[in-house]
Amino acid sequence: MAPYQYIDRKSPFSTKSGKTLPIFAVTPAHIETGTIDPIALDWARKAGFTAEAGALLLVPTADGHLGGALFGLGTNPSATPFLAGRLARQLPAGDWHVETAPLTANRLALGYGLGSYSYDRYRKENQAGPKLLIPQDADAADIKRQLAGVFLARDLINTPTNDMGPGELERVFRSVAEHYKAEVSVIVGDDLLQANFPLVHAVGRASAEAPRLLEMRWGKDGHRRVTLVGKGVCFDTGGLDIKPASSMLLMKKDMGGAANVLGLALMIMDAKLKVDLRVIIPVVENSIGGNAFRPGDVYRSRKGLTVQIDNTDAEGRLILADALAYADEEETDLLIDMATLTGAARVALGPDLPPVFTDDEELAAELIDASIETDDPFWRMPLYMGYDKSLKGQIADLTNAPAGGMAGAITAALFLKRFVSRARSWAHFDIFGWAPSERPHSPVGGEAQAIRALYRYLRSSVR
Repeated sequence: MAPYQYIDRKSPFSTKSGKTLPIFAVTPAHIETGTIDPIALDWARKAGFTAEAGALLLVPTADGHLGGALFGLGTNPSATPFLAGRLARQLPAGDWHVETAPLTANRLALGYGLGSYSYDRYRKENQAGPKLLIPQDADAADIKRQLAGVFLARDLINTPTNDMGPGELERVFRSVAEHYKAEVSVIVGDDLLQANFPLVHAVGRASAEAPRLLEMRWGKDGHRRVTLVGKGVCFDTGGLDIKPASSMLLMKKDMGGAANVLGLALMIMDAKLKVDLRVIIPVVENSIGGNAFRPGDVYRSRKGLTVQIDNTDAEGRLILADALAYADEEETDLLIDMATLTGAARVALGPDLPPVFTDDEELAAELIDASIETDDPFWRMPLYMGYDKSLKGQIADLTNAPAGGMAGAITAALFLKRFVSRARSWAHFDIFGWAPSERPHSPVGGEAQAIRALYRYLRSSVR
């Protein structure tokens, strides 16, 4: 079974073995010492090609046709492990293979694939791009699986809310589940109150599209129990504490946690990992209306803790609270939640380095190892209990927006921690879900963060 694809796209990889043009991926040392193809070397020296990182030089044949390409890796190729992604945007259309490269086959092919991504759903023309032959010693199936998960997350985030509201996100959720023969259950609208998801209902009830709770189950009983929870705010106006226009521009990405969780679930199911998988996504649109939840309101959560609403723009932690409490009602070996939760995380670590919070030292160490191995970066931040007292509400058990504005990412994580007590291990990822500038392996736009590392960790821990 081929990996699930949300939007049909042409593969970035070639199937024309033996009919492809060569790419010589080289460092400056290769040019200086002359240890590459003589024709390519002669052309490089005549053109003044110095193999700077990302530089491309097309090489002609003796009769003037395109004969190949030189691609510069710079003096330290390990500093930019996915530099090959630039090839997908620089090479002319055609079929190519890498003749020489001081990179692992998997890293080279994965980097190329990641860099080939483009979001063309609303463009009239979709020009054909280059295709790369996957090296024989690469794990082609796993590369395609990871790309499918990353591309799914990117596609979902990039799709504007008029085409990716709660109903459409549910449709994609069901489609992924159907592809991998997973079981799905959905609770919609006022049924959330009957099912005891009061915070999900409160946040989403003002939208024209009803809030909902999506759940997927896959795998076998007896395998390691893994539960993934993702924040699915399809658009966030801020509610009655309305955001300024400039802060609303990217709020289609506020379902980035859901998108990333679904991309990770795809990888897990496609690899047939030996896990008992459960995916839970609370889906809402935080809108403004006569029935919108208000500053000063108090709601009793699924867990029974009362929450005082001191800012309607701190809605993500509310829907996650009910979802985490629900997830925690079953014994779980590993509970992971992902959310585009706080601006404070971006202030602390920037857009490319999401923080992870966990009180499990062994899990933290293994996750960081996986992050380094996959070049999928995140950084552990402390669940400092000294800040827990700031969560106390004036007239309720908790406030959703502690006063003072300091340590916002930590206090948000501590808020979520209140709703997890039974899981053997829990980790919270406060992701940005967006690449604000072009990188070799991704254009500007929606981004998958931490899921390749999480997939590597799970793949190595459940053999």
